Amino acid sequence: MTGPVESKNTTVAAIARRAREAARALATLSDDVRRDALIIAADRLIDHEAEILAANKKDVDAARVQVSSGEMSQSLLARLQTSERGIEDMAAKMRDVAKLPDPIGRILEARKLDQELRLEKVSCPLGVIGIVFESRPDVIPQVVALTLRSGNAVLLKGGKEATNTNEALVSILRMAFTEFPQIPADALNLLHTRADVVEMLSLENDIDLIVPRGSKDFVAYVASQSKIPVLGHGEGVCHVYVDAAAALKKALDIAVDSKVQYPAACNAAETLLIHTEIAPLFLPEMLAAFTDAGVTVFGCSNTISLAPGAKVMPASESDWATEYSDLRISIKVVDSLDDAIAHINHYGSKHTESIVTEDEEAAQRFMQEVDAAGVYHNASTRFADGYRYGLGAEIGISTSKLHARGPVGLEGLTTYKYKLYGDGHTVANFTVESKGFAPDR
Repeated sequence: MTGPVESKNTTVAAIARRAREAARALATLSDDVRRDALIIAADRLIDHEAEILAANKKDVDAARVQVSSGEMSQSLLARLQTSERGIEDMAAKMRDVAKLPDPIGRILEARKLDQELRLEKVSCPLGVIGIVFESRPDVIPQVVALTLRSGNAVLLKGGKEATNTNEALVSILRMAFTEFPQIPADALNLLHTRADVVEMLSLENDIDLIVPRGSKDFVAYVASQSKIPVLGHGEGVCHVYVDAAAALKKALDIAVDSKVQYPAACNAAETLLIHTEIAPLFLPEMLAAFTDAGVTVFGCSNTISLAPGAKVMPASESDWATEYSDLRISIKVVDSLDDAIAHINHYGSKHTESIVTEDEEAAQRFMQEVDAAGVYHNASTRFADGYRYGLGAEIGISTSKLHARGPVGLEGLTTYKYKLYGDGHTVANFTVESKGFAPDR
């Protein structure tokens, strides 16, 4: 191991207090320091590739035993594994974040209130961010890149399945940052237990934002247990709707990609809706493609009757609201665009939804009326990703509507402050008549 991670014997309250001090220092760092630190950190990930892979192997070997005993799902094991290519991708995303424009100190709005009295609305870091996430190894480099670049300190708590991998990654990144004396060691912290999470949720004076990445129930639990603002990264019950005016080949390719390309991802499609007019022609080809890809299909009664030779399991009510995170999908035949929109708004998780159609009016209605962070026309749901959006990376995908929505990149980790520049100005000299300002209330 290249360097120590946070002591397991240190209280979370103490870690958070030090992180608060670190955040104040980070907010004053130059763009060059924050940018260069990420480039060096990316290089160090490549330098220590063997160490990361060895740590990951320990986690994966232990996880395989749990999969064999039924204690862990195959999809969770898939998310846990990394490789040489995976580490190269981690480093590439850190470098991409380093290339992005400085998110701190941007003048978002400016106005002249009077002679020599100028008001500016300026972007600034949130401060200290706590993140609880699943077992994916690439989360740590992405989160660290985004928080450091935006001038925020971070407390990380990953899944216990990835303990060795997480500790290796945090140790390497912390050691990389020691090459920059301006960066406090307490800017990056790793927590270890569920008890640590419980304590973190009580620290509203030192933590500014909590980002839980997990199930809908877990996000709801975190929000109910803390006074700290929560940016919910909940489940992804995503849909692809094949409209009556869809191009069949295009619809087939989009549906397969949305489900099969990486089924464990939160932006993978879980339900396919098909307009009744196109279903008799489209369903046989679609089911054949899913069969070839090893996808288990759960269908409504119309789906089953339209494909008597295909292997389709009857869908239950719970299937329409299930995030499978696996090679499973539910299919429903709907009578109209209105029915598709109503189904999505009822069962969807406000993550990502897609319509496949050549009817521009239908597409516009879908994109206007579907309530989700991402609404697509003729594109795979798998595009819902900060890296693919050009954000460099993402801290998660927010399905809430306040502060940030969809893939959360640098902008979602900043807030703003108002800066007022005067020259001895006092409110007593301002009147409603002379300045046009609203009176104090």
